[in-house]
Amino acid sequence: MPALLFLATGTAHFVIPDFFVGIVPPGLPNPAALVLVSGGAEILGGLGMLWRRSRRAAGVGLVALLIAVFPANVQMLLMARAGDVPAWTELLLWLRLPFQAVIIAWVWLVTRPARPEAAQGRDA
Repeated sequence: MPALLFLATGTAHFVIPDFFVGIVPPGLPNPAALVLVSGGAEILGGLGMLWRRSRRAAGVGLVALLIAVFPANVQMLLMARAGDVPAWTELLLWLRLPFQAVIIAWVWLVTRPARPEAAQGRDA
């Protein structure tokens, strides 16, 4: 379930903040604060996914967050290309870029409201 993914990665923002600060694209103000805010948003979104009443709002927020942090994924790739990293590392970072769309779709599908006919089928 994506909720656990977001709870874990959100927590990582507080446990190893320097890693996340390092991938904030240059020019953005106060990278440390951005890392804490995005980590907190991931935790709140993950928690929100656990309850039916908040699941849809959590999904919308997490999709917005995933779009907002996409430049950090690009920055991580740019940093790797500028450094001396193994080819497989660079390949994984290239693959990570389109995988963001997979994560967005996963969150959207898991948090969308049930169709009325599907809900009726479960109640029968």
